[in-house]
Amino acid sequence: MTDPTATRRTVLVVEDDPGVRSTLDHLLRFEGYRVLTTADGQEALELLEHRRPDLAVVDVVMPRLDGLALCRMLRRRGDRLPVLVLTARHQLGDRVAGLDAGADDYLAKPFATEELLARIRALLRRTEPIGGEVAELGLDDLALDPAARQAHRAGRRLDLTKTEFDLLELLLRNQGTVLTRHQIYERIWGYDFDTDSRSLDVYVGYLRRKTEEHGAARLVHTVRNVGYTARTA
Repeated sequence: MTDPTATRRTVLVVEDDPGVRSTLDHLLRFEGYRVLTTADGQEALELLEHRRPDLAVVDVVMPRLDGLALCRMLRRRGDRLPVLVLTARHQLGDRVAGLDAGADDYLAKPFATEELLARIRALLRRTEPIGGEVAELGLDDLALDPAARQAHRAGRRLDLTKTEFDLLELLLRNQGTVLTRHQIYERIWGYDFDTDSRSLDVYVGYLRRKTEEHGAARLVHTVRNVGYTARTA
């Protein structure tokens, strides 16, 4: 069945294997997406000079420019295009490397098509404009503007990735309330991870590094065996 949320959304598939590339192309078109395809990261960069997809599905191992290098180059130049990385690697270190490179999500091969589509829908939902945005959110000397997608601490702008911004916004909207890991995964990623997933912890670590620069007090706190909360010390 065609996904009604796919209308007018474009997905870029970056995959060097012709068979996998063709399969993803047909699957996504069947679901109602517009699809662009390239065979490696270098072709993707060239395409992005004149086309603007809503999301990219990127393989890790590719010739010329691999998926992680592509992510790093996009983030280095300030491009916040949502990226879902596909890889045959299953180790935690490989997953962390993908997130460190700037990927928004990570899916190991082989994968179920239903899960791939669910993750794509979740990433696209996070890019949809929402009416009735609240005014600027704040906690201590941290300020976050949901409409402008900007955050500042003590007047210094924070360079946040899309996932980092979404996570910080969620915590600030619920400051003082302890959000469970399950709640955060559902709200930010759109589905629950395996119980042993460390993706959330990785992103909390990123947020803390960026919000606690220059000796600033911690605002994102761990509640052991439960989850996280935003509050002053």
